[in-house]
Amino acid sequence: MRRGLYPNDVTHRGRAIVYNLPLFCIERVTRFPMQQAPILEVNELACERGDHRLFSGLSFTLSSGELMQVQGENGSGKTTLLRTLCGFVQPAQGTVHWGGQDINEWDDAFHAQMCYLGHLNAIKDELSALENLQMSAGLAGFRVSEQEAAAVLRRMGLRRKEHLPVRVLSQGQRRRVALSRLLIGDAKLWILDEPLTALDVGAVGLMQELIGEHLSNGGMTIFTTHQPLQVAAVQTRQLALS
Repeated sequence: MRRGLYPNDVTHRGRAIVYNLPLFCIERVTRFPMQQAPILEVNELACERGDHRLFSGLSFTLSSGELMQVQGENGSGKTTLLRTLCGFVQPAQGTVHWGGQDINEWDDAFHAQMCYLGHLNAIKDELSALENLQMSAGLAGFRVSEQEAAAVLRRMGLRRKEHLPVRVLSQGQRRRVALSRLLIGDAKLWILDEPLTALDVGAVGLMQELIGEHLSNGGMTIFTTHQPLQVAAVQTRQLALS
């Protein structure tokens, strides 16, 4: 599932639905035949905000098992870059390729293989954590049983919080509800914008563990953060925007 027109379109297997929530999408991966392992390739990318050029001449690749942190001062274009990699924003110059093909040519097939987590949680306050997770799965086009959803939420440290409306949860607990969506999808590429926001030390450690598992299973992650994020036995590549 997922899509890609700013701010909040979601697609699943070629059909579009509108999910009127802040930017956060999950996706269930549909396997597509490919001639080579999926790899993200950025070539001579330039992005602008209004009349202001944020950066230009940016080129890099990201392969299976790799972790990359995008760094830069506020306003340097970190979020714009991540949204451009998702296809939500069109670059002023340059291209983004996935598996050797322009992401605009992949269309839904590319979006089915990537997951973007933005600053906002995209959860409904009146629903419980369990209902939010099951609703997200339903919008993705597949079902998650109450038992499966409860197990995911327990993994995220939300035991005995599953049936509470999320409006009564702390900011950190609400963020955990949002992050739980990563565990019901199977995206190859995670693109995470400040995923550690509002998390306590324990939750940060859990997030590092989840990213480590994702990479060990052949996934790849590119992220921004103002907090330390270290994954055991993985070297983080650094991409600095100036």
